[in-house]
Amino acid sequence: MKPIRRYEVPPGHKNRPGTHFPIDKNARAKGLILKKTAKKNGLATAAVLGAVLMAGSAVAPAMADDASRGGQNVQGQQGPDSSKDQGGQGETSKHVLLLSVDGLHQKDLDLYVKNHPTSALASLVNHGTSYTHAQTPVPSDSFPGLVGQLTGGNPGTTGVYYDDTFNRALLPAGTTDCKNTAPGAEVAFTEAADKNQNALDAGQGLPGLPGSILNMTGQPGALLDPAALPVDPASCKPVYPHQYLKVNTVFEVAKSAGLSTAWSDKHPAYEILNGPSGKGVDDLFTPEINSKAAAPFTGDWTQDNAATQQYDGYKVQAVLNEIGGKDHSGTKTAAVPGIFGMNFQSVSTAQKLPTSDGLTGGYLQGGAVPGPLLSKALDFVNSSVGKFESALAASGQAKDTTVILSAKHGQSPMDSSTLTRVPDSAIIDGLNAAWKSAHPGSADLVAFSTDDDIMQLWLSDHSQAAAQFAKDYLAAHSAAGNDINSAAKTVPASGLSKVYAGNEVARYFGTQTSDARYPDILGIAQTGVVYTGGKSKIAEHGGANADDRDVPLVISGANDHHARTVDSTVETTQIAPTILKTLGLDPNKLQAVQIEGTKALPQR
Repeated sequence: MKPIRRYEVPPGHKNRPGTHFPIDKNARAKGLILKKTAKKNGLATAAVLGAVLMAGSAVAPAMADDASRGGQNVQGQQGPDSSKDQGGQGETSKHVLLLSVDGLHQKDLDLYVKNHPTSALASLVNHGTSYTHAQTPVPSDSFPGLVGQLTGGNPGTTGVYYDDTFNRALLPAGTTDCKNTAPGAEVAFTEAADKNQNALDAGQGLPGLPGSILNMTGQPGALLDPAALPVDPASCKPVYPHQYLKVNTVFEVAKSAGLSTAWSDKHPAYEILNGPSGKGVDDLFTPEINSKAAAPFTGDWTQDNAATQQYDGYKVQAVLNEIGGKDHSGTKTAAVPGIFGMNFQSVSTAQKLPTSDGLTGGYLQGGAVPGPLLSKALDFVNSSVGKFESALAASGQAKDTTVILSAKHGQSPMDSSTLTRVPDSAIIDGLNAAWKSAHPGSADLVAFSTDDDIMQLWLSDHSQAAAQFAKDYLAAHSAAGNDINSAAKTVPASGLSKVYAGNEVARYFGTQTSDARYPDILGIAQTGVVYTGGKSKIAEHGGANADDRDVPLVISGANDHHARTVDSTVETTQIAPTILKTLGLDPNKLQAVQIEGTKALPQR
């Protein structure tokens, strides 16, 4: 057994046990230590391999669980017939501009509009429909969050449970002897998949960075390192993100209808949005956010909020170029996309960082009012939205464009007095030790973990008995942590309010037990618990509580002259069929819509 290795984790990063980071000399003093729990050991069991044939696309690589859904939605019920009518918008547009503001809560938007009644964000709300009880999928992470918005599906349907997960049927990255290698592999669709994760262009080799970043390719799949990707045992070839996705995307449906498409996001691995066909997005701009930021900043672009705003500014300019009838670089003439948009990171990092640029991060005492750093980030987003509105008006596209504002995820906790930072490494060490004591000669029980303010464990023993062992251990043991002031604090039940084990997890996600992707353990964190080995984070996402999931959802179209509010609970997965409905396309062209019965958002 190889010894567990430790890596320094920059404060802007999530607590990813499977991701390697360069050592930061200052990080050790800050206590930013993360234990790597990903073990590339072979597993004793493997699911049956198979390939999936996606409608209108080529055969995807064998993913072992792609045929396991059986046409069920997340409640395990049969999906509707594709001919069944979709409720939704009564108007159509030529273009849909989707804006995802990571970390933004409905409460944040409400307060901002109240205090800034003439702002660009207020304009969207005052000339659109606000769905004030919108919720993201669980886990509330970026990958399942955005994939849900653009497919209409939850993780059990899309196969995307996080950006860094484990698959019991695939082979480890770099495998060449596929016949004699035991299955079980980390699937890291993060910066770790880049050819050069330290470069803003992910290894393209552009001169003059960061100023030249808009010249980055619009086909970022070429910037992924094949040696960093999991391997399909059937073909013995690397599995790219778009091949891993089990259902098609709105981009693919739009392309089949003759529309052009574009998107801007934070890693080249977002080429997953191309869908199984690999051709969904015409112009995909993905500068690497976790690369080394340019001077005067140190660390990556998430470690200083001014740096994050500068980074987001590149994507803002890309969208402005697209509104102006160019590609993202602004150098080539292109049709204004039928579906396009971007992801903002500035609000998210302002919620996570204790301080930045001389300003305090997060929320003021009580967790309702944004602090100075977060207020500045919200102003930046508002200014960017104003630029989009002005550009649409100047180009004559305003009457033909529907703007959708939402978020991949929220952020937890808003009230820092409830914060408890818990090192997950000690919990996992204890669980492994207990397993070995009860099963002499066994390997570590935890093969891989992804823990932010949720706990997902993939076990080396995929039996229900092993999962129950882990569940019982986690429920019975307290965990040491620290509060917002770094004072010691202990939480019961490993910091978890609910633990699902084995087939309970499969039922939670609405998937089959033969699915090779879902975690053996799903732990729902107690309010305020964030799993991290350091003391620099004051918030995180990924979990299932309200601060993680309650995000805004606003649809503002040319014919919306007054503010409307829909109070019923909706899901951000409903954005996907709504986009197609708005464009006059059939939402039932989406496979996840057929499987889950996802409805377009209620009539505006």
